[in-house]
Amino acid sequence: MDASAVKRYLNDLHDRIAAAVEAIDGAKFRCDPWARPEGGGGESRVLSDGAVFERAGVSFSHVFGDKMPPSASLQRPEIAGAPFEAMGLSLVFHPRNPHAPTTHCNVRFLVASPSASPAVWWFGGGFDLTPYYPYDEDVLHWHRTARDACQAFGADTYEKYKTWCDRYFFLPHRNETRGVGGLFFDDLNQGGFESSFGFLRSVGDHFLPAYLPIIERRKDQSFDERERRFQLYRRGRYVEFNLVYDRGTLFGLQSRGRTESILMSMPPLVRWDYDWQPEPGSPEARLYEDFLRPRDYLAELDR
Repeated sequence: MDASAVKRYLNDLHDRIAAAVEAIDGAKFRCDPWARPEGGGGESRVLSDGAVFERAGVSFSHVFGDKMPPSASLQRPEIAGAPFEAMGLSLVFHPRNPHAPTTHCNVRFLVASPSASPAVWWFGGGFDLTPYYPYDEDVLHWHRTARDACQAFGADTYEKYKTWCDRYFFLPHRNETRGVGGLFFDDLNQGGFESSFGFLRSVGDHFLPAYLPIIERRKDQSFDERERRFQLYRRGRYVEFNLVYDRGTLFGLQSRGRTESILMSMPPLVRWDYDWQPEPGSPEARLYEDFLRPRDYLAELDR
């Protein structure tokens, strides 16, 4: 196990993603280094009110603690309350244009050190896409690139982590998925450190190739006030998921991470309308009918 190699990779990925966003938008990130009294710290980079992104946040953290938060030990009772080390890169991009999708990516590494047993380490993360007006070509490109990220790690890897993503990014109280999914994995240490770290790198390295062509296609597309209102309404689902279900948000708050950095994933503007329903046959209705449920997009659309 080489935690320093993971940290070097995450720092480099942080720089690469931030540079790519600045190149597209023309605005610069505000860089905000922070320290945590209990141990460790990180750097949050936030771009607000840009030409392309209303908010884009990319944050690296490397923290230590005396007691593993419950959100990370729920499936591993043997490490509950153990000292821990956690590092990761997390990002959320909220574009201005309703035809451009919101996206999220996270890659992370955790080590727990129980007093009565050897240290336990694992990787987790993934990326997912939340369109407001989905386009088949965008969804296909996203899932093809996700499949490419998994190609060298077993024939069933994409399907396994695609299904996990659909299951994880689901709002039970709405009975709908957050978006069109992608990849999600956690507790990964099978096959040893090098193999697991290799998969994390592949997921991280495929994020920009997955997202950049979509944002380039959609960032300058014309839109009207109705489409803008729908985007703000659907952003409410993003807030609901992050505050109620997201394990990363819970881990950050329970580990007493920096609150501003944890909540930078929230969109700057959002609305909730009482009992809103899409008009039958509208593009908004197509989102609900065709995309807010688990689907095998590659099998159904890649023809």
